[in-house]
Amino acid sequence: MKTETIVNAEIELLTAIKKADVLVLEKMLHDDLLFNLPDGNTITKEFDLDSYRSGKIKIDSLEASDQIINIIGDTAVVAVTISLKGAFNNDPISGVFRYVRVWKQFDESLKVIAGSCVALQ
Repeated sequence: MKTETIVNAEIELLTAIKKADVLVLEKMLHDDLLFNLPDGNTITKEFDLDSYRSGKIKIDSLEASDQIINIIGDTAVVAVTISLKGAFNNDPISGVFRYVRVWKQFDESLKVIAGSCVALQ
């Protein structure tokens, strides 16, 4: 697994999030994904996809910076800062968040198996 592969996967994932592209997200997120939100709730792949399908989540802008990638065998850990503006259930979301995402290689496909997100001041 190469750093470049993970950088490209992150770009593809963030583009899919911006566009609410459920088909791409379905392909990139592992079925058993667990993701911790800044409020402490843990969500699943289905919860995440349903938020996009239903239109509950809307992303107006999303910018990544300060990306760190560690590759450990067939797994990669990504830490990245995301500046985000949008809405969830019509409640505005605006802020800077630090994400940790875990990618794992499965045969021909790379999938996100876990992640978490904290709000930065």
